[in-house]
Amino acid sequence: MKKITLLALGLLLVGAFSCKDAKKENTEQSTEAQAATETYNLVQDSTKVSFTAYKTTEKLPVGGKFTKINITKAGEGASALEALNGTEFSIPVSSLFTNDATGTRDPKILEFFFGAMENTELISGVFKVSADNKCSIDVTLNGKTENIALTHKAVSDTALAFDGVMNLENWDALDAVASINKACEALHTGKDGVSKTWSEVAVHAEVLLQKN
Repeated sequence: MKKITLLALGLLLVGAFSCKDAKKENTEQSTEAQAATETYNLVQDSTKVSFTAYKTTEKLPVGGKFTKINITKAGEGASALEALNGTEFSIPVSSLFTNDATGTRDPKILEFFFGAMENTELISGVFKVSADNKCSIDVTLNGKTENIALTHKAVSDTALAFDGVMNLENWDALDAVASINKACEALHTGKDGVSKTWSEVAVHAEVLLQKN
């Protein structure tokens, strides 16, 4: 009788552990399946684009942003970067905003900088992600398309920030740089008496994605 009781107890324990293992395995498989089917896509109207230009030989920063970014093509992917790969956008230059209290800076930039270029109504581009997750954008400006390498960091699992440097000579835009420097000669003159507008512009973008 004692042997039968011990045998029954052993069978119950084996059964209990087997059920727990099966439940654990099913939970793990369910989690893996959910991760495998989870996708990301860009939240429309969430993208923010800002820039920092520089003046005087001391390289004083002048910040600004564009208040309107049109996403003309977007996809989805198993990761945030995969979802962004191939995203196409256009930015109306008329949405420029530099928060200038005098209200004179933005019109000057539009007239003497963008106005000195070809096809300046829009800045367009394509976001690219390579196989090793290096990011860049092809930017079309002044009738020419060139690439800007980007660094990126995760703000959260659904938000990313990107930074890069735009050298305007790559877009044959030095005449536009000279034009805005002449229009703002006094404002761009430093302590050394030299008026200078830099052709280097730092660009920054923030994007928000959603999980499906």
